[in-house]
Amino acid sequence: MKVLILCTGNSCRSQMAEGFLKSFDSRLEVVSAGTTPSAMVHPLAVKVMKDVSIDISNNLPESVVTYLKDDIDYVITVCGGANENCPVFIGNVKHRVHIGFDDPAEARGTDDEILGEFIRIRDEIKRDFYNYYSNTLKPQL
Repeated sequence: MKVLILCTGNSCRSQMAEGFLKSFDSRLEVVSAGTTPSAMVHPLAVKVMKDVSIDISNNLPESVVTYLKDDIDYVITVCGGANENCPVFIGNVKHRVHIGFDDPAEARGTDDEILGEFIRIRDEIKRDFYNYYSNTLKPQL
């Protein structure tokens, strides 16, 4: 089963979600991409995932164009706030799902407050993606 996690920059939320889904079940083929990929995965996303023993330090943001010709079972968008436009995947996909989260890269405040926002979003992604995996993806494997 192939899962594409899609957002705009592919630097935080989609990378964390990819890491979690892969950790839940190695049988899943999980990739992530963005419509306007960032130059790199956000360093705080790497840090907070490392804190839960998931290494995304070698991941690179990818363009959604890479996957347009692929057959995808699930496309999951993770954009969140009202100011953010959720990208649409126009390739061959069986199921489209939205599980939205605030963008931790937009956090403002002290270093500790910004780190706290990354931790909060990481924990929400873990919770929501585990629930989705348990209730939808796992029963189909």
